[in-house]
Amino acid sequence: MFRKRSSRWGLGVVLGGLVSFCPVQAEGLPSRLKVELPKLEAGKVKLAWSVPGDGWSFRVEESAALGGTWATVPGGEVGTVRNWLDSRSADGDGRVFRVLATAPQVPRGRLISAEKTAGYTTGQLAFLFAFGGVPLTPKYNVDVYKLVYETVDPWGLSTRASAAVAVPRQSGKTWPLLSYQHGTITTEAEAPSAGASQEGLLGVVLASSGYASVLPDYLGFGESPGLHPYHHAASTATCVVDAMRAARTWCGPNSVPLNGQVFLAGYSQGGHATMAVLRELESRHAGEFSVTACAAMAGAYDLSGVTLNDALSDRQPPNPYYFAFLLQTLVELYGLAPTLGDILAAPYNTTVPPLLTGNTSDSDINAALPAVPNRTLKPEYLAAVRANPNHPLRRALRDNDLTGFVPKSPLRLYHCSGDEDVIPANSTVARLRFVEAGATGVQLIDPQAGADHGDCVQPALLAAKAWFDLLKQ
Repeated sequence: MFRKRSSRWGLGVVLGGLVSFCPVQAEGLPSRLKVELPKLEAGKVKLAWSVPGDGWSFRVEESAALGGTWATVPGGEVGTVRNWLDSRSADGDGRVFRVLATAPQVPRGRLISAEKTAGYTTGQLAFLFAFGGVPLTPKYNVDVYKLVYETVDPWGLSTRASAAVAVPRQSGKTWPLLSYQHGTITTEAEAPSAGASQEGLLGVVLASSGYASVLPDYLGFGESPGLHPYHHAASTATCVVDAMRAARTWCGPNSVPLNGQVFLAGYSQGGHATMAVLRELESRHAGEFSVTACAAMAGAYDLSGVTLNDALSDRQPPNPYYFAFLLQTLVELYGLAPTLGDILAAPYNTTVPPLLTGNTSDSDINAALPAVPNRTLKPEYLAAVRANPNHPLRRALRDNDLTGFVPKSPLRLYHCSGDEDVIPANSTVARLRFVEAGATGVQLIDPQAGADHGDCVQPALLAAKAWFDLLKQ
């Protein structure tokens, strides 16, 4: 079907003199394009549609039948007009129409503002590292900034986002750019740009070793409005790529020269995000960013397989709130139901949604959930998901799997065998599919055998950093 990245489309069919309609979504991007039920006016088909925001352009296409060849209808290039009337009679039963909507152009990655938030000497950092159990010796003084930049939301419309940027300070040197994608957070205070968050301090550690480190807050956190699109691969990737662009723009005139190397790393949700960024850079921005190495750690790359099968089982994971956040995103972006509460069983249909707005700790959310995550769902909804291999929830998860491309850059998957939060088979399946598809140089590493999700963080990060240090110029 239609695969153009920047567009969304809806579908209408003329059958036996009647017109029917069903919504269809484009690759990687949920759609807010709503096509009204087509009408017959004086024997002619009339289509009308709506979509939030201005600056969209539209085109109407037709095919003789589903699965046939698409062609623009007469007068189908309607520009910004949001309706179309066929100039021909609707006698031809079986014709299929679709509406294509191309999003307005956005100056993605444009730097809006930059503000210094912290500065550290190597002496201060040595104390902090010792206090925090970080087995590293800082080499450089570090300054930290908060950048605000322009990007796009999951529907391709302009929005703003923020990131922390931690940079080493020493003249006469150039630095590689390292983008670190953080793990799951539930409150604004945990975002990398929010002062002394743990995720933000990781950027300081990396900068003290000689990396210009950018740590995106992700959509929905920091300066970004709305709910966070948890594990939505496409919008996570565009948000991070634009953070990298904004950081590069800022570095040049601020005495932070870059040497052209690019490193990607992330843990947990950040592992999934890092893989999404790698796919995005290699498929769409290879001429802009050449990835030196990528370390994806403990990510749920096989959402529709390993991750969903685990969620549908009766296993009791350490953090059931992951599943709740994932459901919220699927409902919000893919229209699985009018609201999240519509697919949740009582009392969770009323108690859980208010906890997922960025103001509640993960422990408090966990306390409000059953030990078996799928029991938050209505029994009939859960049964439908289990029984139907093409259930909308399954299709939405497949849209966010990250096992179906061929990585070209050096890639290491780090995943500890004792991880009970993100099942290690996610990484096993990802590597297997990459290799089967022809990828070379993909390694799967267990940095500390038997370690769980939390205990694996430091060994994985240290192993990834050691690898990067070998490649760093």
